[in-house]
Amino acid sequence: MNIDKTVDKGATGGVFSPTAIVLRGDGEPLDNAAYIEKLSSLSRRSPIAQDNYSLGGSVAELEESMARMLGKESAVFMPTGTLANHIAVRKLCQGYSRVIVQEQGHLYRDSGDTIQQLSGINLVPLGVGSPCFTYREVQRAIEDSLSGRVPTQIGALVIESPVRRCHGQIMPFKEMQRITQLCRENSIGTHLDGARLFMMSAASGINPEEYSSLFDTVYVSMWKYFGSPFGAILAGTNECCENLYKQRRMFGGGLPSASMAAALALEGSKSFQKQFDDAMKRGVELLSRLSEIPEVQWEPYPNGSNIFPVSFSRKVDINALSGALEKRGIFINHETDGINRIHVTVNVTLLRKSVDQILHDFSKALEESVASS
Repeated sequence: MNIDKTVDKGATGGVFSPTAIVLRGDGEPLDNAAYIEKLSSLSRRSPIAQDNYSLGGSVAELEESMARMLGKESAVFMPTGTLANHIAVRKLCQGYSRVIVQEQGHLYRDSGDTIQQLSGINLVPLGVGSPCFTYREVQRAIEDSLSGRVPTQIGALVIESPVRRCHGQIMPFKEMQRITQLCRENSIGTHLDGARLFMMSAASGINPEEYSSLFDTVYVSMWKYFGSPFGAILAGTNECCENLYKQRRMFGGGLPSASMAAALALEGSKSFQKQFDDAMKRGVELLSRLSEIPEVQWEPYPNGSNIFPVSFSRKVDINALSGALEKRGIFINHETDGINRIHVTVNVTLLRKSVDQILHDFSKALEESVASS
């Protein structure tokens, strides 16, 4: 799921139209009517098993399914990714008061100091201004934590990948391997903020279970692209996950009912990987063919995932291009970084039309945006 900040109204009915190509956001945009229809369709095929305060029913079915997909012994449903990350860090730190995080990561940038305020655990940000930190930075941080007059041992390390603030760039798998091995050697727990893990897998060709195997705990979003209105999964060993639902409740996350959200996520997870693999192939083909147009240049990030920078010549008016595309049912993020460059996000809406049709519409919109500039 991915809800735009604005509800666009194009010729086809906006981003929520079933034929819209929405080149922003990770998942298929869904409005309330779409959720109701999906739930109705699910319940007609099979009753949605009721939970009780996020325990049992379809919630348990989702937990078991995601644990298998991630190669973990157990999993626990959480209402949000912020809470999943927080509880993972609390569990892994085991009384130690420091955790290594990325300076550009969600935990450091977008969680309102929740871990410091509510759990007394201090964040050690590394990799300033970069999608990821390096092995040497982690090694130095571990050494520094033990060299003071009062040793303050690192309890856990968190890796977010892909990194939203860095346009979905990912940490290379070999670097993940080196860093997590270093942590094991120093008895430091490891957590993967893998909200977009299944997208990273499609981009890298490395399956989610292989990524997951490097870490003690893993968080995956249920709403960003699995079609649920909310929810997250935190997976790990049986010992790690045992009774985590009590901490979930302590933080106000024991929702009276989560079965409908869980059922939607479970259904979406069954077909997502194949669909997204196809969408990535189609996205690369589309961008490659678009870059044959003189006004367009595509140059992917070295360690990118599903977000691609696309530059246009100065002759192209980006706002006019956006408007011309919307008339054709194609929606882009028209914000630029000052050099007439936008970022195109690949998602499953690309499967709604052929590459030829999208390319034709894009070409016509480009002609209009150049003529009006």
